Amino acid sequence: MKNVLLCFLLMGTYFVSAQVLLNEYKYVIVPKKFDGFKKENQYQTSTYIKHFLTERGFNPVYEDALPDELNNNRCLGLLVGLRDDSNMFTTKTTIVLKDCSSKEVFVSKEGISKKKDYEQAYREALQDAFGSFDGISYAYTPKQPSGEPVILGFKDDVKKLEAPREEAPVSQPSPIITQIATPEEQSYKNREPIASNFQKAQVGIQVNPMPSPSEPSSIWYAQEMPYGYQLVDNTPKVRMHMYKSSIANVFMAKKDDKTGLLYANEDKWVFEYYEGETLRMEEVRIKF
Repeated sequence: MKNVLLCFLLMGTYFVSAQVLLNEYKYVIVPKKFDGFKKENQYQTSTYIKHFLTERGFNPVYEDALPDELNNNRCLGLLVGLRDDSNMFTTKTTIVLKDCSSKEVFVSKEGISKKKDYEQAYREALQDAFGSFDGISYAYTPKQPSGEPVILGFKDDVKKLEAPREEAPVSQPSPIITQIATPEEQSYKNREPIASNFQKAQVGIQVNPMPSPSEPSSIWYAQEMPYGYQLVDNTPKVRMHMYKSSIANVFMAKKDDKTGLLYANEDKWVFEYYEGETLRMEEVRIKF
């Protein structure tokens, strides 16, 4: 049972990581002619790849028909590469997605077909390779640049909270709380020191509870997204992404560089993830 749970967790971690990376790109660029082929769209490879990407919710475009924003910023899209390791008896294809710096972002499994007709063989092999995308629910989510302000959609509440920046030294200490509430500007800053929640690690499993309910910073607020929810604190800062699964109250989750499972346990939400070979657990307080 433990091995099954570990396998499920590792698979979930893989799909969450892949999904988070792919969601940062708005387009997928499909070449008209792949390396190793003599003709454009030979065996309908470009047509099939664009079709399979469209089926899975991506926005594929041919390399000779790029939209203006992609022409101006090629880093908005991933470039499709096709590895062809076919031999006389078997057609073998692998899909590779690369970013604007030619770094591999996603590599599919090797699709295989033994059909004798080349066009049918490549279609079947590509369809098999695209099985690697079946656990990924793509939804374009622009990457939040470091240091940029986070804007929330709460009408007549918080219009915009500026990103924290270093303040010049002053002769008098800054107040602990600064609040501006005018029709033109609404902001709230709390400089009160936050108590550390560090605890000594337990053997095997470590549970790091969030701060006590009396502290506002301990609550993370859920904002609905196409893929599930994103959780923000009261600064506001995005702290965690929750990705829907086929099981009620069980989400695949990503927090900073940690990926794992987030699930409801009685009246609490628990985030489980592996750090090396150690399973760790954190309680997360969420307000939907």
